[in-house]
Amino acid sequence: QVQLVESGGGMVQAGGSLRLSCAASRSIFSINAMGWYRQAPGKQRELVAVMSGGGILNYADSVKGRFTISRDNAKNTVYLQMNSLKPEDTAVYYCNARTLMVGGASDSWGQGTQVTVSS
Repeated sequence: QVQLVESGGGMVQAGGSLRLSCAASRSIFSINAMGWYRQAPGKQRELVAVMSGGGILNYADSVKGRFTISRDNAKNTVYLQMNSLKPEDTAVYYCNARTLMVGGASDSWGQGTQVTVSS
């Protein structure tokens, strides 16, 4: 298990930008995948962006071209740069770390950070 702490959320007007950070309690070099998920009120948690240890990226269709996930292994930190924000991006954003192991996978989650986009 790894402890994750998100930061960088806040309130912004539509069209604005925010950068979320996810600081891990240990090296993320060996973690198989790190990503961002979000959950809006009354909705299920959904994938926003994920980066595998090999650098493969995957984005939700709704954020392609606007959001960018990146990682800094030296700082044990994953980022989510969010541009051209829309009101429908409003949600609690969660950082996830997935480590594959024999018999399954181990998921760690941060506490979440609120992003609110006003129209």
